[in-house]
Amino acid sequence: MSTTKSKTNLHIVAYPYPTAGHIIPLLDLTHLLLTRGLNVTVLVTPNNVHLLEPYLSTHPSSLKHLVLPAPDITSHTRLTADVRALRDLHCPILLQWFQSQPSPPVAIISDFFLGWTHYLSCELKVPRLCFSPSGAFGMSVAFSMTRDPPINNDPGKDINFLISLPEVPNSPTYPWWQIPPHYRNDLEADPDWEFHRNSMLANFESWGIVFNSFASLESVYFDHLKREVGHNRVWAVGPVLPLEGDLIGSATRGGASSVPCHELMTWLDAPLDNSVVYVCFGSRVGLTSKQLNVLTTALECSEVHFILCASVPNDQGSILDGFKDRVGDRGLVIKGWAPQVAILRHRAVGSFLTHCGWNSVLEGLTSRVVMLTWPMGAEQFTNALLLVDQLGVAIRVGEGTENIPDSNELARLLVVSLDKRKPQNVRAKELSDAALSAVKRGSSDKDLDELIKQLADIKKLE
Repeated sequence: MSTTKSKTNLHIVAYPYPTAGHIIPLLDLTHLLLTRGLNVTVLVTPNNVHLLEPYLSTHPSSLKHLVLPAPDITSHTRLTADVRALRDLHCPILLQWFQSQPSPPVAIISDFFLGWTHYLSCELKVPRLCFSPSGAFGMSVAFSMTRDPPINNDPGKDINFLISLPEVPNSPTYPWWQIPPHYRNDLEADPDWEFHRNSMLANFESWGIVFNSFASLESVYFDHLKREVGHNRVWAVGPVLPLEGDLIGSATRGGASSVPCHELMTWLDAPLDNSVVYVCFGSRVGLTSKQLNVLTTALECSEVHFILCASVPNDQGSILDGFKDRVGDRGLVIKGWAPQVAILRHRAVGSFLTHCGWNSVLEGLTSRVVMLTWPMGAEQFTNALLLVDQLGVAIRVGEGTENIPDSNELARLLVVSLDKRKPQNVRAKELSDAALSAVKRGSSDKDLDELIKQLADIKKLE
């Protein structure tokens, strides 16, 4: 992306949903805005302040932050209740904060889970931009399911009952068990569900939508969304993750690793090019004992070199302990956060077994690795459809707990994924080149310029 810095005197607020997978891409976008001369105040809860550290040191004068209290929620609280708790706690604080500023921000950019900020922006008389940490295909599906909640009339709730979305390009279909609970109409009596639905619909009433994606990756879905919202203020500015050599750095992005990055890089320096499989299911997915047993058995039998980043309950720790002893130096097991971008960009890594979270999708695409898809929930099933069936860059291996692969078949696919003659390898290179072209004076670069220009035009009208 262009990094010419000229002061614009534009001050905006960036408000991420307070989990790492949502905070990090919005901070990456904030970094790009700061390099172009904007001033940004990031809203963050106390347990996530550490994620700001590399950005604060890079932009000491133009990046500010406001620490908001964290609502009293647990990891078992439903998403719908989480979102409502954030609104109830933060909305009055933000109203008072805005009104106390001598030169208040000219716009709010907030996560798509925080659609209620559209109504806050209306009260403050500033435009609100919805930031989607998911892709345009995922957002198209979310909009369809929010507007017309899926219905399963089967009295036994057949989990394989198919839900079709004919109004979305390519008419995707999903079995009932893949539909996230917060989209199902059988929760209509729940006030949290109704609040969340209205909040999601407010995203499409907002002044604009910003995507961590790029035009050529999802062009049909960007065209669809522009028709749905009735305007062209839909910008694809991604991938927003740091480029190689960026001051933010891929090793520190997201916090410190449980294994020092230099140790990982030293380990990766030994294997041949494109000979290592990287396995990671994100920061929030905990594998069941069955999933973990299948995965470790496949890795052991495949005889490939690998890095496994796994989140498992304490009572499953023995599975990993015995596994590490058996594979020896051929594999590396990481419990906790890993510097995923740095790992994927290493020349030794040739494929990536992923849960298909959108951050991981983009990180895989830009690193020229073949992806093996095993989505676990949310929009990950949609992302897997995009990667396997529409882009041809990935190999499907599993789906949640319903479609757990056979360990022998998974072992075979791990080996196959490292074969550079496979068509998925050719597509991986093509899409990586397209992503890098988009952010280097291509479509994403131009969309970011246009977004800033339109914000500046709003400032002039004040």
